[in-house]
Amino acid sequence: MIARQQQLERLVSVMGNGSVKVITGIRRCGKSYLLNTIFRRYLKEKGVQDDHILSVALDLDEFEALQNPRNLSSYIKKRLVSDGKTNYVFIDEIQLCYKVLKEGVRLEEVAPEDRDSVWLTFYDVLNSLNARPNVDIYVTGSNSKMLSSDVATNFRGRKTEIQLMPLSFAEFHGHRKGEKADDWQEYLTFGGLPQVVLSATEREKTATLSELFSKLYLKDVVERNKVAVSAHLDNVMRYLFSSVGALTNPSRLEKAMRSQGVDAPSVPTIRKYFGYLTDAYLFRKAERYDIRGRRYLDYPSKYYAEDIGIRNARLGFREQEETHLMENVVYNELIRRGYAVDVGVVEIEHVKSGVRELRQHEIDFVVNTGFEKVYVQSAYGMSNPAQAARETLPLMKTGDTFRRIVVTEGNGRLWTDESGVSHVGIIPFLLDAKIMDVVTHR
Repeated sequence: MIARQQQLERLVSVMGNGSVKVITGIRRCGKSYLLNTIFRRYLKEKGVQDDHILSVALDLDEFEALQNPRNLSSYIKKRLVSDGKTNYVFIDEIQLCYKVLKEGVRLEEVAPEDRDSVWLTFYDVLNSLNARPNVDIYVTGSNSKMLSSDVATNFRGRKTEIQLMPLSFAEFHGHRKGEKADDWQEYLTFGGLPQVVLSATEREKTATLSELFSKLYLKDVVERNKVAVSAHLDNVMRYLFSSVGALTNPSRLEKAMRSQGVDAPSVPTIRKYFGYLTDAYLFRKAERYDIRGRRYLDYPSKYYAEDIGIRNARLGFREQEETHLMENVVYNELIRRGYAVDVGVVEIEHVKSGVRELRQHEIDFVVNTGFEKVYVQSAYGMSNPAQAARETLPLMKTGDTFRRIVVTEGNGRLWTDESGVSHVGIIPFLLDAKIMDVVTHR
């Protein structure tokens, strides 16, 4: 068993708060296991009886009929125990519950502008259950559209979001308990999906990742969004996986594909695919932020893979440049710790042949910690003074006094140079969740 103590503590902290608890994340990251094994065990240790814990997995054949919200509502309500004690309701992959017309409604008799109100949806089911006394509801979902701007309205403002990601390096290392450097290389290659981490051999890990990609993730996005040409989507995924750590947008990606003779869909179609892939939590988008101008830049942006193992598997375990992979892992770790993260841009004046010009320099991550920011540079190598100067230059030109940290390869301990820039190796950075607080308030 892989203990996910932090996530369990988060669930425990919101028990009985009157809202629907929505656990989201990429498929197979452990949402169901967290709910139906780890949290269930906690409840039973607290004395909750089995008949007060009701589980429904909408992605299993035996519960397929419950994808109809009317059936789902009837099934759950019939099984609630009315003895004054709390009923805990777990529903996996709630987005599979489709909408149906409310009873007695003839769609052709309803004006087009009013038709949104004639459907029975899973929101209605959950709101109805949540209004009952002694019912505590937990659902999982693997589509971020569940958390779009209209969801708070659909849940009448009574929703608590818990985002779950694949295992962090700290969780991975805590389970394997190997040498830190060896575990880091393993993690950087195969990622943190629990099913992969628990596989016994490298061959088994490779086969599991490849199968998950082709038979689950790609198929899921194609079927959910009714993609006409799955090869186009697959090609876009491949190029986007190849571009982690690089600036991109749909038009850039389309040009890159065509320049290499790859069959590419149109730019508008690629833009839709980007949305499908972020909705499915396969990628996260990091927008660019002009630090001095204090504004967001429209394009291009960066896209990071939710799990580095899935990325590597899709590319056949080629293109494993550790610089970009480490940057991807650092980004995921910052998101996992609850920060809002942007890509920073600093314009710096340079003089060449007597001519002054402004050039854009990048700070990998602008980390918003509430009232202040921390600038994080992911620099795999800092082997010589020239390289060190290139990495730290934009950090010194932000025009403010927020803390700065450079994350480098290896196991180097946290230290601060004469310019006030902190440096730390990737391994202690990932293993110490409080290191950003140390950097922020030091």
